[in-house]
Amino acid sequence: MAEPLRAMRDPRGKAPGKLRPGPLRTLARLLLRLVLALLLGWAFLILLYRFVDPPLTPLMLLRLPESGRIDHDSVPLSKISPDLVRAAIAAEDNRFCVHRGIDWSAVEDAVQEYEADGRLRGASTITMQTARNLFLWPGGGFVRKGLEAPLALALDALWPKRRIMEVYLNIIEWGDGIYGAEAAARHHFGVSAHQLTRQQAALLAAVLPNPRKWSAGKPGPYVAGRAPRIAARIDQLGGFLDCLR
Repeated sequence: MAEPLRAMRDPRGKAPGKLRPGPLRTLARLLLRLVLALLLGWAFLILLYRFVDPPLTPLMLLRLPESGRIDHDSVPLSKISPDLVRAAIAAEDNRFCVHRGIDWSAVEDAVQEYEADGRLRGASTITMQTARNLFLWPGGGFVRKGLEAPLALALDALWPKRRIMEVYLNIIEWGDGIYGAEAAARHHFGVSAHQLTRQQAALLAAVLPNPRKWSAGKPGPYVAGRAPRIAARIDQLGGFLDCLR
């Protein structure tokens, strides 16, 4: 009877072991783990911030070396002037109460406009801006937009509209180192967020597209002209405010 085959050994007399993964496979595994950790972290924070006010955001930390300060004080939505809530919707997202995180009609309009004249217009909703400020970085790019969209859908699915608006108004940038309605109201007008008038609220909403370039407290011609249009649009919102009542 033939003698059983013995395990082949290498010249050093050691039995062959498992092949080590190549550098590309090791890198792929590392990237996968990082992505999973990031997704789990975002999921945890989305659930946490449903009930706890965010103390900081990535944008605040990124701007800190330039501004040298973080002026931020979260307050409940009930302590923010209703005029500012309405002005933000009128200026940034008048279908806030209707869409589910992404305003697909605005996206379609932006695509058609881009195809017509090559100009890319933003279609970010308040929910998308909230997701961006909470979890991502400033600036454009398809990568950030690709991350922003599912995060906005998750926020809209897990948070009520009032909470989305509350967090948005408490973390949005309103000047160098100025974040949230309370800090903005005190910095620009010397009052609390609850005391803002409709005119002041419209001025704050008017600078939201570029709060580091424009000032609500010292408005230039563009902001001074845009604010009355926002104030007038508030009265036209009607049922578009139902989700916040």
